Amino acid sequence: MTDSKKPNFNIRFQSPAVPAPGFPSAGVSFRVPTMQPPEPALPDDAQACNTQGNTWLQANRVADAIKAYDRAIALQADYLDPHFNRGNALLRLGRKAEALTAFERAIALAPGLALAHYNRATVLEGMGREQESMDSYRQVLCIEPGHVQAQFNLGCLHLRRKAYGEAVACMDRVLALEPRLAQAHNNRGNALLKSRHLLEAVASFDQALALQPQYADALVNRGNARLQRKEHAQAFADLDRAIRLNPDQAQSRQLMGTLLRDSKRHEEALQEFQRAWRCNPGQPGLLTDILGAKTAVCDWHNIGAGIDRLGQAVAQRQPGVSPFSVAVLCDDPALQLQAARNFVAADYPENPLLGPVAPRADGGRIRVGYYSADFHHHATAILMAELFELHDRERFEWFAFSFGPDSQDAMHARVRQAFDHFLDVRDRSDEAVARLSRELGIDIAVDLKGFTQDTRFGIFSYRCAPVQVSYLGYPGTTGADYIDYAIADKVVLPPQARCHFSEKVVYLPHSYQVNDSKRRIADRAFTREALGLPATGFVFCCFNNNYKILPQMLDGWGRILHAVEDSVLWLLEDNPAVSRNLLREAQARGIAPQRLVFAQRMPLDEHLARHRLADLFLDTLPCNAHTTASDALWAGLPVLTCAGQSFASRVAASLLHAVGLPELVTETQGAYEARAIALARDAGQLDALRSRLHAQAPASPLFDARRFARDLEAAYVVMHARAVQGLPPEAFKV
Repeated sequence: MTDSKKPNFNIRFQSPAVPAPGFPSAGVSFRVPTMQPPEPALPDDAQACNTQGNTWLQANRVADAIKAYDRAIALQADYLDPHFNRGNALLRLGRKAEALTAFERAIALAPGLALAHYNRATVLEGMGREQESMDSYRQVLCIEPGHVQAQFNLGCLHLRRKAYGEAVACMDRVLALEPRLAQAHNNRGNALLKSRHLLEAVASFDQALALQPQYADALVNRGNARLQRKEHAQAFADLDRAIRLNPDQAQSRQLMGTLLRDSKRHEEALQEFQRAWRCNPGQPGLLTDILGAKTAVCDWHNIGAGIDRLGQAVAQRQPGVSPFSVAVLCDDPALQLQAARNFVAADYPENPLLGPVAPRADGGRIRVGYYSADFHHHATAILMAELFELHDRERFEWFAFSFGPDSQDAMHARVRQAFDHFLDVRDRSDEAVARLSRELGIDIAVDLKGFTQDTRFGIFSYRCAPVQVSYLGYPGTTGADYIDYAIADKVVLPPQARCHFSEKVVYLPHSYQVNDSKRRIADRAFTREALGLPATGFVFCCFNNNYKILPQMLDGWGRILHAVEDSVLWLLEDNPAVSRNLLREAQARGIAPQRLVFAQRMPLDEHLARHRLADLFLDTLPCNAHTTASDALWAGLPVLTCAGQSFASRVAASLLHAVGLPELVTETQGAYEARAIALARDAGQLDALRSRLHAQAPASPLFDARRFARDLEAAYVVMHARAVQGLPPEAFKV
């Protein structure tokens, strides 16, 4: 999923200046008089000039005040007050560099004046010189340890710079002095939220709201934490209340949209994302949130312009652009790499906190960890369960790091039993999981999530193992230099396309995608009538997720339906809006409503069984069928695909090569449509393909999990050996 829920930590004490006794404050607003008295001559006394400057500054005659301070300094260069006050006056005019010089002269005259250091710090912060600003705040605290404002602002800067532990420490010191400061509780909560100490974060937001019940920002942030904990009812209550308090805040509406999306209420989610866009089009992540919600319900109004804007956002390095959205909407490997690099740089930069991790000495079993939120009834586990069971336990020791829900389904039980060690790390921070991995001596860490929903990519930013690998869950490059390898094959990622991957590519001999040969197909014999299909006629089907269906796809399918009389297209209906929107779009293309038939979700074994009623599976582009293509092939249904340029657009081609049906891979939209029409018109040819599939599939490399396990383990051995020898990661083939 996209990390667009930025913490509200920019709540500051008034700055850049705080008044000291005898000094005017730069933070006080004055009415500009309609008429100003004539300027009197400045006296020849420095103290009198400073006093006159203060009077003029209070009257908002800032330029005159500066002249008076200049006169005082000319008369007595070592007189502290006019230097300091001149800095405040210059700030009124926005002349930050000159104000900085004035405060630095005041510090030179009075190094122990905490207020001058504080004002210098706030000016530096306003100029974007954060490190110098932090040093100045620290100097304030050396002089005056109880300076709450300096401590608070220093904590805010730590939070902005993603130094979450330091931010929490600063806010703890603030709260020791001012325990009723709601903003400090909120900021402390944000630091904990960003470092994924979610329970502690909620407790801090509770404190902030106990002190200030109408604190909208704290409600938004607590809602965010509860959303990440999958406490949807409580999150909804917080976000709904925050929206009522501040209807124009984009972040609260964006989070509400995310909650609704996670609850499969896609139309409502889209409405909230669009409201957030009206509040603030620059809110990070909103563009991809809107595109994701629109494609989830097949709402294609202005979708082309949105995808074009997505490419522009990547080129401009705009924050919050989800690499997953780019991977499934744009068949452009270079753009996908740039999107991933942008996202990692902004949200998951390499974190040196734990230092380098040295490979364990060669000898003993190689310790491999799989990291995922999906060790339950999910596509990842459905594909990988048998692999986990078949892994070699003599040469390897296998660890699962689970940060998904505490599911009690049969798949979770099966997967849990397959590992030597199954670790529930849901409530641990990314840093804590990385530390645990190191303590356990993990040699190879395999990320099964990438940038998909419930990612914990931050774990790998700490370098949780000497070798880090991206596999299966994310169909593209991570763009992260700390991910050493990506698992692929030469069909899904041709050698000439390696330049678009930041990782070193490991080529398996057959398809990169593992499959479970134990998947059961129900004995239930469905009838066409029971599933809403016509009694006769050719049945094209596509059970891909609805977000993969784009306008150009339906254009092509429409031409196929027009060419094949009495044919129908059988599609998955993931939500009610899909059928309404697709029927409207089909009608606009001259396709009668009865030519589209919609299938509801059902248990996997029965879903596989209903494939028997389809004649040909039509794949999508630019994001292919992945698990759904394996489902169709396992059920004996031929899959026709058009291979694109990117990883996500070549997965079905990889599967078809591995199952022995490469002739079902086309290279152009025209060839794809022509092949579909030809197969529908030639029953003999299609029957021959189906017969070959039935004969070849069970023994093919695609469904040979034992062979796949040995190939993947051979890759792990090479990765580990290179690390132990001190060699850098390098591309290789098994």
